[in-house]
Amino acid sequence: MFRANQSPANGRKSSLRTICVTLVGVSLLSFGALILQPLSHLDKQDAPTYSPTFSSPSYVQGPPTQRFRDNLRNDTKYITSWTSSGWTNDVITYGNLIYLALITERIPIIPKFLSSHIDKSEPPFPFGEVIDVPRLSQAIGIPLLEWHEVKDSESQVLDDLGCWSVWETVRKNKGDPYPRGSPTLSRLKLDISWTRTPDWIKLTPPGIEDDHASFWSLATLGFPEARSNNLQSTNHPSPQHQVSLPPDDQVLCFDYLYYVGAHHTWEWELDYSPAWRFVGQHMRWTASIERLADAHARRAMKVPVDEPTPPYISIHIRHGDFGDQCHDIPLDQCFASLSVIARRVSEAQEDLRTRKGIEVTQVIMTSDESDPEWWSKVRALGWTWVDYATERTEEIYGKWYPVFIDAVIQSNGAGFVGTRGSTMSVLASRRVQSWHDGPTRIVKWGSPGADDH
Repeated sequence: MFRANQSPANGRKSSLRTICVTLVGVSLLSFGALILQPLSHLDKQDAPTYSPTFSSPSYVQGPPTQRFRDNLRNDTKYITSWTSSGWTNDVITYGNLIYLALITERIPIIPKFLSSHIDKSEPPFPFGEVIDVPRLSQAIGIPLLEWHEVKDSESQVLDDLGCWSVWETVRKNKGDPYPRGSPTLSRLKLDISWTRTPDWIKLTPPGIEDDHASFWSLATLGFPEARSNNLQSTNHPSPQHQVSLPPDDQVLCFDYLYYVGAHHTWEWELDYSPAWRFVGQHMRWTASIERLADAHARRAMKVPVDEPTPPYISIHIRHGDFGDQCHDIPLDQCFASLSVIARRVSEAQEDLRTRKGIEVTQVIMTSDESDPEWWSKVRALGWTWVDYATERTEEIYGKWYPVFIDAVIQSNGAGFVGTRGSTMSVLASRRVQSWHDGPTRIVKWGSPGADDH
């Protein structure tokens, strides 16, 4: 029972309690209002920020050095690899590298992205300027290093390093029995002595011609027993210094990690994919890239300044070099028509309507198609796209940015429609499913009626 006449002290305590309860109530109401907003309506500037769980300098000796080994800690083991197959494939390659780092308990050292798919004269782009490294590190529970944190990017010192060649093994029956090179090696001033991985690293049985290696087979080479038992494999002296080195124990390195799976080939397309589940889905964009893509998307949709970004369906239609796979079939019969794509868009819209109660009318197209007539038909459907020429995106930001902005716009769709066989569509589909619980559809093509269903 409360007393009718409280002491001054008790009165102050009661007032304090009242104030606290009021503040908590206001906070809960504000939080509730926030979480009830659709994710696509949130201001990108309000995205959570992450402080590094692991400080990169603590896993090297200090600032980048002229020789990479001078900056490595004696009590730490590392893992690295390189890329050479286009940005989206390189994202998958680094996802595989980081997953290997998890299962071998090593720290990944990640090189910059190469610009081979846009303009080879464009400088490589740092991994951490497009992928939110602190957030990724916190999500997966290990630190990540980038090569420019380890070795001075301006260093002219040529470092010797012994590495494993996966490519030589998986390609030995295809007339291509050599390690897979990368322009990154010369940029990092690395002189590699390659040792061929044993045949048992292949994911598929010997009779099946395929380029995939097994995650856990490769992982065993990062441990003393398997490493020492396979040092007699074919070794290639380094091209510059002509030294033959065994695969390095402290820096486990492989020539190419794009074709790697745990159980099946092309595993990033499958829902159980461990590299996607444990790494890929945590490779979120940096806040600056998010904001830039959101601004481009808003202008494409003509969203007033004082209104939130509406939910939209994102589309990725790849034509370009896919035409080479059409052979004798005319392109207009080989590629899916816009009416077929529109049917897939309608399916995604209906899914959002029935499952989430969201009416999504905005549709943003991303494509490498260059035919103006095709784009006019896109406009006739009521869809839009980012006009990078009008935006002067390359001129202002650089040639990398249209690729990045397309990927972010694709990933932030409330639903997504993509192209069968395109890794850009695969990753966009995975991101929309994982990040936004959105419906996705992949359009089949290659012959008339390929996507009939």
